[in-house]
Amino acid sequence: MPAVPQSVSDHAWFKSSYSGGNETECVEAAPVAAGVLIRDSKRPDGPCLSVPAEAWTSFIANALD
Repeated sequence: MPAVPQSVSDHAWFKSSYSGGNETECVEAAPVAAGVLIRDSKRPDGPCLSVPAEAWTSFIANALD
């Protein structure tokens, strides 16, 4: 999963509804055609990870178990 340089304004970033009001420890995700981009919410201009759709789907399914 390579770090992908992306412009912050290019994507619709969101935080999990489970993150609550905690501003200090959260990741944000943005759907893209190939899957999902993930970044540290404290560093929105920093690098992001590109995750294939199949891997993201599997991650979410296992996280909800």
